[in-house]
Amino acid sequence: MSELQPHDATPSAPHAPAASYAYKASLIGSAHQFELTDEGLSWQAGSKSGVWRYPDIAAIRLSYRPVSMQSRRFRADIESASGQRIVVLSTSWQTVALMTPQDRDYRAFITQLHARMRQAGSRAMLIGGIGPKTYAAGILLLALVTVAIAGLLIRAIATGEWAGGLFLIGFAALFSWQIGGFVRRNRPGAYTFDHLPEALLP
Repeated sequence: MSELQPHDATPSAPHAPAASYAYKASLIGSAHQFELTDEGLSWQAGSKSGVWRYPDIAAIRLSYRPVSMQSRRFRADIESASGQRIVVLSTSWQTVALMTPQDRDYRAFITQLHARMRQAGSRAMLIGGIGPKTYAAGILLLALVTVAIAGLLIRAIATGEWAGGLFLIGFAALFSWQIGGFVRRNRPGAYTFDHLPEALLP
């Protein structure tokens, strides 16, 4: 299983122009809006809003979170020193049947957020991937399904059920691509301001 690949984050210059990002988490409700200012991370999610000074951001977790309507969806969980948490997603709902990726804007926003935090002397925890228990459960599920499919495939070949064997091969390939990609990208681990995990950015 491959390690998280590094991505160099270039620090922002002092008093750099504010970077903004917005997405809709659902069809109902207003967009979640974020802005990087000299004062800190300004955010608004529905009726809630705030400005967090960069040194007051306690943790960031980057992860890969595909859904049925969008296989390339990334997520950042940002937590303040007071325990509040906000979520930034790389996709935005447009219509009932359309979830639009915002890869370039999301990547630029997350990269600049890290740069500004580093510039402010942040000591935040930087975490990549999902939690260890969830990751272990995913590995176990992947192993069980692999064993089950292998057993069914051997039986199909032994009994001459070629159509069933081909179906199992196709299913195994699809399952490995979807679940295997999720597990590979979300391997738990820490990262630094200098090397953001490439596998967890679009």
